Amino acid sequence: MSFLVIRNLTARLKGTDHLLLRGVSLEVAAGEVRGLVGESGAGKSMIGKAVLGTLPRSVEIISGEIFLDGTDLLTLPPAHRRTAIGATAALIPQDPLTALNPSRRTGAQITDRLVDILGWTRADADARALELLGEVQIPDPERVLRAYPHELSGGMRQRILIASAFAAEPKLIIADEPTTALDVTVQKQIVKLIAAMQGRHGTALLFVTHDLGVVSKVCQRLSILYGGLVLEDTSARDFFAGPRHAYSRALLAATPKYTDPEASLVPVPDAVLAGVQAEVAAFDRRTP
Repeated sequence: MSFLVIRNLTARLKGTDHLLLRGVSLEVAAGEVRGLVGESGAGKSMIGKAVLGTLPRSVEIISGEIFLDGTDLLTLPPAHRRTAIGATAALIPQDPLTALNPSRRTGAQITDRLVDILGWTRADADARALELLGEVQIPDPERVLRAYPHELSGGMRQRILIASAFAAEPKLIIADEPTTALDVTVQKQIVKLIAAMQGRHGTALLFVTHDLGVVSKVCQRLSILYGGLVLEDTSARDFFAGPRHAYSRALLAATPKYTDPEASLVPVPDAVLAGVQAEVAAFDRRTP
């Protein structure tokens, strides 16, 4: 059974006809890892924000459904929606330096959700935070819990955010390009850590990325997006064996070959871009 179901989700800038999401439909089964792949501006992060109820005020959903554990979130009053999301879903943001409050110790930023939303005692929450820091492989966890974010490296800050996301044992985690702000070596460590944590906890994971290399390592299924439109929805195995959509094939061909560093980069052909832009325009013509 799918834990997250999105059907025909369409969103636009308020007061305009400019669509940001175009009839998006996808499902994430319990314990499954699904990738959302596309270039910048494709709508990947917008889908995650729609699920978590954190869309900017300038964006409105004009049609569609979002079911989280069988509950249609878009039909709930805002307060009930926040409760339903807070109890079952969590986010790993892409930039740990801006996501963490610089004026508060890291331990409090892990335990607040447990205490304020789920009603844990402070002592139990502190013990859970200490346990999680060990799980995300942070040395000297007692010191780190007392530290401020600026006293930690970028990789350690990202591990704090991963620990915070898994703290309340959510059934769904949305990882919004969680390696973007990190150097290449640390990126690899963080991807392996998220995959290990996901497997250990059995959490459904919606992994937002532009890196097909990451998708090949951690995702069972993926959706390829352009302009807020899903162009291809398939298993990772089938995608890497042979993408169906011309844009998907172009993205795969454009991926740098780490085994051949001398190889030239291959851009997406103009004809392919013109084709997907025509698909986007055709959707807009059909949308009232």
